Amino acid sequence: MNAESGFEIKPVYRPEDVPAEVPLGEPGEFPYTRGVYPTMYTKRPWTMRQYAGFGTAAESNARYHRLLEAGTMGLSVAFDLPTQMGYDSDETIAQGEVGKVGVAIDSIDDMRQLFAGIPLDQVSTSMTINAPGSVLLLLYQLVAEEQGVPGGALQGTIQNDILKEYIARGTYIFPPKPSLRLVADTFAYCRTEVPKWNTISISGYHMAEAGASPAQEIAFTLANGMEYVRAALAAGLAVDDFAPRLSFFFVARTTLLEEIAKFRAARRMWARIMRAEFGAKDPKSLMLRFHTQTAGVQLTAQQPEVNLVRVAIQALGAIAGGTQSLHTNAYDEAIALPTEKSARLALRTQQVLAYESGLTGTVDPFAGSYAIEAMTDEVEREATALIERVFSYGSVVDAIEQGFQKEEIETSAYRIANEIDAGDRVVVGVNRFTVDDQERYESLRVDPAIEAAQVARLGKLRAERDSAAVEAALADLAKAAQGTENVLPLMKDALRLRATVGEVCHTLRGVWGVYRPVERF
Repeated sequence: MNAESGFEIKPVYRPEDVPAEVPLGEPGEFPYTRGVYPTMYTKRPWTMRQYAGFGTAAESNARYHRLLEAGTMGLSVAFDLPTQMGYDSDETIAQGEVGKVGVAIDSIDDMRQLFAGIPLDQVSTSMTINAPGSVLLLLYQLVAEEQGVPGGALQGTIQNDILKEYIARGTYIFPPKPSLRLVADTFAYCRTEVPKWNTISISGYHMAEAGASPAQEIAFTLANGMEYVRAALAAGLAVDDFAPRLSFFFVARTTLLEEIAKFRAARRMWARIMRAEFGAKDPKSLMLRFHTQTAGVQLTAQQPEVNLVRVAIQALGAIAGGTQSLHTNAYDEAIALPTEKSARLALRTQQVLAYESGLTGTVDPFAGSYAIEAMTDEVEREATALIERVFSYGSVVDAIEQGFQKEEIETSAYRIANEIDAGDRVVVGVNRFTVDDQERYESLRVDPAIEAAQVARLGKLRAERDSAAVEAALADLAKAAQGTENVLPLMKDALRLRATVGEVCHTLRGVWGVYRPVERF
């Protein structure tokens, strides 16, 4: 049997299969194979997040309050497609997409409503936003300031990982070079203004959802991380000034043993890269801290209740692999947005694993397993070879422009799809153990009236605000974007005056342009 990463899984592992040259080490010590903290979950469990956001900010706010009452320890915000692409809800291109796959955030008014009644100094908030990530962070900071919460008290993460958008997802705006500048500006801004904030969540999740194998997932993610470090260094930042706030985002699949090995290998690789490649000295710069989400692509619309079992196994792999925070998908997400009941069941899955399974009693429970240690080494070997191939092009951006990562992921996805079609890879309820009659499922639907209401809110905002002041602030932002000045303070000034997300992004589009991928035949 072969692992998804390509190496052979042996029927039996023995001591000689474990590489003697790779010392296991202790938890919380270099190279962090066994975890980034000495005690891991024995003192407190991982952060349990639930990814939510749909329709209007008011509806999402109501769900956040219910999630917090149910025991969620951190919030994860989903944004609708226009927000992700830097468009306002009243633009022609946004028609039919407002509030569909997440919450619509057009201005500080919406962000204020999204977090109404939620003390931002007492929650950790993760925002899945990339190209306009800095804009949404600044809106969050402005709302916190209105609550009397200083930037130094805010904790959370913006995804802000633009490179993977060019590889696998597509919600980019600007060309790669100005996009990397914006990432570096965010690092510098947060170092002084929002020091506890994780300024980037370097994501393998979306590449995995597009078909990347476990080895490809960590190889391309760590390569992207190296590119961000280089961009920050080129902007004049010292590695130990920003590297401790880097975080990562991975998927957890149902292939339990390979996933545990993947997480352990990724930690070990990043620690070595940061020390050998970039000369990092601060131990926190060497630690690969990551959030995990269970694999949405593995959820099935057929017999959706079976997804409860899949999610539990995926979550087990993330926990045994040493994640710092976890989101468990709802079992009905292959059909539509999760219902309130299914979202609560997803959270309960984590709570059972944390408080009933005994997993939190010891650190790295799979350490020393012949199979796990051998697989950890195999995944590292495969991923290291892929990173070398990426940089043989010169840089991550050069490899992206040549289509290398995208082609590798598509090849992997095609291989897995063929194995499923042939029945060589079993998917319960799809190609084996099927049923003739599927029960009718009532899914959550987004009210189409949401778009009209959001457009009306925008019209009211534009009528009430000081338009001349907004235009002057946006002109100052454009001037800064033309030079080398950090653009975030100018963006914040404009947003405070109620400039919209779309207006800020359009201002930068006017200076930096937009990215058009080269068609390859």
